[in-house]
Amino acid sequence: MKTDSLFYRMFQTAPGLVFELIERSPAEATGYEFRSVELKQTAFRIDGVLLPINQSTNRPVYFIEVQFQKDPQLYHRVFAEIFLYLAQNPDTDDWEAVLIYPSRSTEPDESKLYTVLLDSSQVRRVYLDELDTQHELSLGLETTKLVVEPEETAPAQARRLIARAQQEEVTGMTREEFVELVETIIVYKFSHLSREEIETMLGLGELKQTRVYQEALEEGREEGREEGVLEAIAEVLTARFGERARELPQELTRNTEITVLKERLRQAIAVTSLEEFEQIVRGTQRDSE
Repeated sequence: MKTDSLFYRMFQTAPGLVFELIERSPAEATGYEFRSVELKQTAFRIDGVLLPINQSTNRPVYFIEVQFQKDPQLYHRVFAEIFLYLAQNPDTDDWEAVLIYPSRSTEPDESKLYTVLLDSSQVRRVYLDELDTQHELSLGLETTKLVVEPEETAPAQARRLIARAQQEEVTGMTREEFVELVETIIVYKFSHLSREEIETMLGLGELKQTRVYQEALEEGREEGREEGVLEAIAEVLTARFGERARELPQELTRNTEITVLKERLRQAIAVTSLEEFEQIVRGTQRDSE
């Protein structure tokens, strides 16, 4: 998994992290959904966008860019995508851009063409290595810092975060989701280790797996009913993409063979958007007809 994909997965799970990074209340994430946006009739795809769920509200659209490698074309690409999006969506009330770097050294050296934008309040640059080290950060910000934590200290820091989560409220997600997020980051950093080794490293060997899809899948196996997996698919999609997931056409689950439904459940976990899930399922149905 690439670093930007990891961050986008984090923001999809807890969009409040975006607001914490720009020194705003994570509560402002209420009413937003994090997803990718395809720009019509172009090859552009913006991977990180926070969109107001209710388009009639006067709330800004947030464009999120995570950049962990130096790219001299970065600002050309980012601002081209933003203004193309605005041209295609002229009813957008306002916008802000959040650029996330591990450190200042990752920024493009040449930025004079975009000085006015970069110096404006509409563009926020976040350097993870400069997040306040003098005070205890929120669990959310500490989690984002875990991505750039050295391998030597990352396991101990992850264990501290998990311990904190048992004592403190985790904004924007359940404790179980938080533990899963920390585990995902460690899996990313130690990709050569197995899941069991990661769980041992983090002291999670006795912790029941809390992913809703795993619980629902096991329930479906025990009961031997397709309904259990159908319910699991609905729960996973709703947990990841909001209530609009329940509006998916029933035809998407018309094939009720248990093996097919279990594959649908796995697809519901892996996709990055509700639209991607719908496209995959429709394509599978066409192939089987």
